[in-house]
Amino acid sequence: MTNVKESANFIWSIADLLRGDYKQSDYGKVILPFTILRRLDCVLEKSKADVLKKSEQVKTMNIQNLDPILNKVAGYNFHNSSLFDFDKLIADPNNIASNLRNYINGFSEDAREIIEQFDFDNQITKLEDANLLFMVLKRFQEIDLHPERISSLEMGYMFEELIRKFAEISNETAGEHFTPREVIRLMVNLLFMNDREILTQKGIVKTIFDCCAGTGGMLSVAEEYLNELNPDARLEVFGQELNPESYAICKSDMLIKGQNPSNIAKGNSLKNIDGAKQKADQFINHKFDYLITNPPFGVKWEKVASEVVSEHESLGHGGRFGAGLPSKSDGSFLFLMSLISKMKPEGSRLAIVFNGSPLFSGSPSSKKNESSIRQWIIENDLLESIIALPNQLFYNTGISTYIWLLNNKKANERKGKVQLINAESFFKKMSKSLGNKRNELSEQHIVDITKIYGDFTENDYCKIFDNTDFGYSKVVVERPLVENGKTVCNKNGEPKADAKLRDSENIPLKEDINKYMQREVLPHVPDAWIDESKTKVGYEINFTKYFYQYQKLRSLDEIRADILALESKVLIKEVMN
Repeated sequence: MTNVKESANFIWSIADLLRGDYKQSDYGKVILPFTILRRLDCVLEKSKADVLKKSEQVKTMNIQNLDPILNKVAGYNFHNSSLFDFDKLIADPNNIASNLRNYINGFSEDAREIIEQFDFDNQITKLEDANLLFMVLKRFQEIDLHPERISSLEMGYMFEELIRKFAEISNETAGEHFTPREVIRLMVNLLFMNDREILTQKGIVKTIFDCCAGTGGMLSVAEEYLNELNPDARLEVFGQELNPESYAICKSDMLIKGQNPSNIAKGNSLKNIDGAKQKADQFINHKFDYLITNPPFGVKWEKVASEVVSEHESLGHGGRFGAGLPSKSDGSFLFLMSLISKMKPEGSRLAIVFNGSPLFSGSPSSKKNESSIRQWIIENDLLESIIALPNQLFYNTGISTYIWLLNNKKANERKGKVQLINAESFFKKMSKSLGNKRNELSEQHIVDITKIYGDFTENDYCKIFDNTDFGYSKVVVERPLVENGKTVCNKNGEPKADAKLRDSENIPLKEDINKYMQREVLPHVPDAWIDESKTKVGYEINFTKYFYQYQKLRSLDEIRADILALESKVLIKEVMN
């Protein structure tokens, strides 16, 4: 990783040239597209002369679309037919702006569209006016980003490091863009683990989709993993990303690695109808073998509320959100339901990162909410496992995070079961913090967690539950209305309920409600009864309760001794002063 750190630091140093002419929050508008351009330039370096030669040959052939022909010569899904490259650009400093525009226009359509995401033409004008364009371009020409020196995976690390730094200086959220690679590695391990026999078959082709693709980290790690497992296998990657810069980085990486660039789409994954300015879910009717994502934590979905609510109400389970709608302050479950709709009937596996909220938020009500979404997922036997991760693993938050694993074709021993894994203690401290990230998973931690999952055996870190263990009946307990010492009855002679004394009880689904009332309620309030018309079923996953370990309270003598010791220290300090 030495090359990555050196290159990232070098590129970061180029931002110093922009100081004064650019706001810090705008550095990325220059540095990121130039990094992509230099990467593409290095990738095409060896075949550039052949592409130019072929371009001259076919110009007179009256061929409508030259891209496939020139792409083949370039050896990638893109090419550049301009006479310029970075070396030739800096050789003519007096015409740097016009030549750079000519160079960019020489890219094939998919590559050119990537650069357009940064509104780069305006940046060329601004840099030229500030007499910075040649200096910035010259610095980028000095760095070698050829794949033989820096792999696609390492390039992904570099982009993420740059994005993190830009986000820090502009007080933006780096975590919206990427997930720590060791967390992705764990997710991919868990996704592929039970399919290794299938994935090692010669010529196997599988598909994977990320609806919040960011810079493509999850897709890249998944592709790398399968290549390690079986070089003869192929993983076709698909992704969608809303942020234009992250989308551009993701698409450029996929272009270079030979993936189909049209598999990476820009748009809002939660919408189902393309709007005038913002594209919707571009894979609305697609199905995939694997699905993986880390949606932004606690994202509000008011901007797409009309489309989401309309789909929920008009399509029900025929759409993506039939199970319910979460609070508008957190759209995490919307991303999960969207991914579930893309699972193949013959079997798909899904991994998603959540914070703690989806475990328990929302209570049973007449409106379908988070509780009914959990109920739908669990009662349809989709939830396979939840892994509690250590705190302070992510760059933008130190809160608790969880990996949810879903499978619509569970192995026999897992049917009707949910496995909870407490991996909160599986971490090592980082030598240097990165934002809120102070902890990381080692390779051994990833191996250990994966083994616990695969063994499917209860131990200190693993608990296995029936699906119904997470369900409960929320019953309304009524008490009679008493006025002037007498119970008030309705016309049928039944006691009227006193709203002020109304209470509720959550009774586990596995428990008989009447027996529960006899044991827990009636001994204390013998006149109570349940209004069965108001009973609702809910589901929640109380992770802390299942792994709680009682710690014996300290004795009064121990506490007293500590207090006296502290008082003694304070007294000595005062005397010394």
